[in-house]
Amino acid sequence: MFNIGVQEMALIGAVALVVIGPERLPRVARTAGALFGRAQRYVAEVKAEVNRAVDLDELRHMKQTIEEAGRDVEQSVREVQEDAQRELRELRAFSTPRSEALPAADGDDDDVPTYRHPGKNWRLKRSAVPQWYKARAGVRRQVQSGAARVARYRPRRKP
Repeated sequence: MFNIGVQEMALIGAVALVVIGPERLPRVARTAGALFGRAQRYVAEVKAEVNRAVDLDELRHMKQTIEEAGRDVEQSVREVQEDAQRELRELRAFSTPRSEALPAADGDDDDVPTYRHPGKNWRLKRSAVPQWYKARAGVRRQVQSGAARVARYRPRRKP
C-alpha cells in the first residue's frame, strides 16, 4: 500500500511521542492498529466481492455457451430423427404388403420362440431350512408385533 521504510517509521514514532506524550501513546497506537486492521479487512472484502462478481459473470457466460451448445445438439438430433422417420415412411410406401412379407412374431407361429420369464424373485431370500421343519420345531416364521403376540397368547376368560 504505502512504501514506508524503517527510517520513516522511526520519524513518525518520534513525532508521535513528542506530540501525544508517553502516557497516551500505547492507547493511541492500539487504536491506530485496530483502525488499520479494519481498513485492511474492508479492502480484502471489497476485493473478494469484486472477484466473486467477475467469477459469477464468467459462470453466466459459460452457462449461456453450454445452453447454446445443448440447443444445437438437440436441433441436430431432431433433424436426424426426422430424416430417419422420413426414410422409413418412404420405405414403407414402397414395401410389399404384409401378407407377402416375412411372418410376424406375434406368437402365432410355432417356429418362433418367445421369451418366458423364469418366475424367480431374486429379492426373496431362499431359506435353507424347510418350512415344515420350522413349524414342527416351533421356530417363528412370521414376525408379529408385541401387541399382536400378547393378544394371541392371552388366556381366554370363561364366561
